[in-house]
Amino acid sequence: MTSANADWLQRSRQAVWHPCTQMKRHETLPITPIASGDGMWLVDFDGKRYLDGVSSWWVNLFGHNEPRIKAAITRQMDSIEHIMLAGFTHRPVVELSERLAALTGLGHAFYGSDGASATEIALKMSFHYWKNRGLPWKNRYLHLDGSYHGETVGALAVTDVAIFRDTYAPLVRSGLQLPAPLPERQETADDAVRRALAALEHALERHSDETAALILEPLVQGAAGMRMYPPAYLSGARRLCDLYHIHLIADEIAVGFGRTGTLFACEQAGIRPDFLCLSKGITGGYLPLSCVLTSDTVYDAFYDDSVARAFLHSHSYTGNALACAAALAVLDIFEQDDVLAANRERAALFTRKLAPVAAHAKVSGFRQQGMIWAFEVTSRRNDFSPAFFAAMLEQGCLLRPIGNTVYFMPPYVIEAAHMDQLVEATLATLDRIDDLPVRAGPDGRMA
Repeated sequence: MTSANADWLQRSRQAVWHPCTQMKRHETLPITPIASGDGMWLVDFDGKRYLDGVSSWWVNLFGHNEPRIKAAITRQMDSIEHIMLAGFTHRPVVELSERLAALTGLGHAFYGSDGASATEIALKMSFHYWKNRGLPWKNRYLHLDGSYHGETVGALAVTDVAIFRDTYAPLVRSGLQLPAPLPERQETADDAVRRALAALEHALERHSDETAALILEPLVQGAAGMRMYPPAYLSGARRLCDLYHIHLIADEIAVGFGRTGTLFACEQAGIRPDFLCLSKGITGGYLPLSCVLTSDTVYDAFYDDSVARAFLHSHSYTGNALACAAALAVLDIFEQDDVLAANRERAALFTRKLAPVAAHAKVSGFRQQGMIWAFEVTSRRNDFSPAFFAAMLEQGCLLRPIGNTVYFMPPYVIEAAHMDQLVEATLATLDRIDDLPVRAGPDGRMA
């Protein structure tokens, strides 16, 4: 490591509290300083290049240093960078809201700063809707086991990932947890869907009077280990939510914008949620932004002379003009490059190239949904995640396992040569993972 890399590493350890990290782990697993990025690549201060196999925590859709997104942000900086959205508006936020409405059929957009903020907005808005309708006791939420919807206190109430939730349990007002539509033992996928929908209906028979909404991650539960389930559950859940008069909140923060193969995952079930939460890829990984889209019916319940009936939630940077300009550029790229069709070809090619990984003796449960691939690894070590992460970095690849689940979620500019490098590095790491030196303690997992 050169003095430049070492300097930035040391300064970061002294000054920055890194997210989702036990900082003591970095005594043995060094932080990687990044100087620049280009396409699929991240480059450190030594000039070493790393293939970004996880889209920098699932946000980077079109590669680093994408010229069209950069140009859109630059043009917007020449007019207005930010103005509070209370009592003011601007071109990018209007145009983005109009385009998202046209794409989703949901007519009103409310903006936040990140995914957890979007979850909070949707939960509060659902409760407040029922309150404005004279039903304030509809203030509980249903969520699936294995769900992850963010780490603010409200979002933790509908999250079921122990490492994030358990410490803060005394702060959380828990909702009702339901089984996810995932096969158990010898069940088929269809059996699992039927069982999960029966459990949802049973819960609604007992609790619909006090329930505001069901919140779920459509098709893929990310932080639970990329658990994938069929669209039939979404269509069944939509039917039951309508029947028992509760809202359906679709958290597409991780799976929206083409990640599951369609622009939004709910499209694969032919449904429209009452609330659609978006973030991560919405700006192509350039700027923080989240959005909650909802229906005219919900919006109309707040439209009144009374301020108390208004939705008074706010963020200082709500609807930031630079972020909205980046998001508009992202939508332009989807249209100009026919991204969804191109991704179908990329996905088919990468799946074929991953066949040796799927067949590896230590691998089980290989699965794919759109531009997401995942599998479990059998390993005798209790520090599998950091060890695998470090071994892949040594080979110039960024993969960040969730427990013993390895996943690929690359930017939509991945090419055959990138795929080959990821496959070769993964196979080499699988072959030697159990013989690598211990890199960190067994105190949790990466994500």
